[in-house]
Amino acid sequence: MEQIEKNIRARGLFRRGQRILVAVSGGVDSMVLLRALHELSKKHGWKLAVAHFNHKLRGRDSDADERFVRDCAKKLRLKFVSESADVQKFAKQGGLSIEMAARKLRHDFFARASARLKIPTVALAHHADDQVETFFLRLLRGAGGEGLAGMKWKSKSPGNPKIELVRPLLDQSKSALSAFAKEHRIRFREDATNAALDFQRNRVRRELLPLLRQYQPALEKTILRVMEIVGADAEFVSQAARVSLIKRDAKNFDALPVAVQRRCLQIELLSRGIPADFELIESLRTNPVQAVSVAPGLSAFRDGSGQINLQRQAVAEFDSSQKLVKLGGAKGEIIFGGVQISWSFSLNSLASVPKQEPHSEFFDAEKIGAKIILRHWQPGDRFQPIGMNRAVKLQDLFTNAKIPREERHHLIVATTASGEIFWVEKLRIGERFKLDADTSCALKWQWRRH
Repeated sequence: MEQIEKNIRARGLFRRGQRILVAVSGGVDSMVLLRALHELSKKHGWKLAVAHFNHKLRGRDSDADERFVRDCAKKLRLKFVSESADVQKFAKQGGLSIEMAARKLRHDFFARASARLKIPTVALAHHADDQVETFFLRLLRGAGGEGLAGMKWKSKSPGNPKIELVRPLLDQSKSALSAFAKEHRIRFREDATNAALDFQRNRVRRELLPLLRQYQPALEKTILRVMEIVGADAEFVSQAARVSLIKRDAKNFDALPVAVQRRCLQIELLSRGIPADFELIESLRTNPVQAVSVAPGLSAFRDGSGQINLQRQAVAEFDSSQKLVKLGGAKGEIIFGGVQISWSFSLNSLASVPKQEPHSEFFDAEKIGAKIILRHWQPGDRFQPIGMNRAVKLQDLFTNAKIPREERHHLIVATTASGEIFWVEKLRIGERFKLDADTSCALKWQWRRH
């Protein structure tokens, strides 16, 4: 309790007499937060209210959580607000993970409740273990310095920038919170989804971190220190980038440190509402004046000073033309979509297949079949390139291969008679159709664009 009060005072998290909306799920973390703030409010004059979001993920248990939090708020004589939503349905409609969908719906609710109650501050129960998990989740997703710095003690609500999110427990470990709850006999609800390994955060918590602790027993302390260092460095780079944007010099951009160049471009892209992923930033940074597609019908390029300019372009439409081809005889040839394709068969074994030539591939002829379809990329196409263990969106493969949007619609796609893609122009062959030890007949596939 003393450490929490010290953090609040030292970091200016709350003012005396301030109104605070406490987000309470019913789990041990949020129940400890509620107890701590309620006890300290007697000394600091804070006026508390309780907010609970029912994710409807656990049926009757979710409803029981809501009743539990409602009863706790009633016993403490605090105002209680709640909402519920079908997170699974929302996730499916938006193409989101359950965790991301829950987070968005939850924060949108907190923002609405704060605005309705005219309480500009929401207290959240994130703790040190959450920070460490967040670090590894973002590291695995390829985050930069700002992302690896983790959650801040105070930040803007993603649901409403006028609402401030405050995390008074950010330096407290999960074990410390559990010990506090046990010592003070604080009742709480266990969330069964915390043990489910289908959530990536839970897999990091229960599988990755225990493994890493075998190499570094003081993992939490070490990672929190790294986050502090990375966060400070990232903040310095951001400040340097903002100064550079104000003092823009056509002769100076390329002379700036690479980290500052990247942050300048990131700031500019985000200010225009364009997702600033690493590949896009690097394309703009290393290729001045060259236009890069950033959205359908929109491209961007940077000038010598690093300023980003946008230009509209015609949106390429999907080409629905296709052709059924019979792979008869010992060899054959056809022209489709400006590409000349020829094929031939060989009864040789895998070991005797000739060395691969440019613009040629070898497939297992029996797996492909006697009839194929030549066509162009269509919405929703999925393809499993050789070396990958599952099929992914063709659009994502084009993006990773840095194939311009306007070019993608002209590339040729070859499928089996049943519609399974085995070849895409400019990409690798399909995993399922590669030659292997059981191949009895090889299909040699060659192409040339006119």
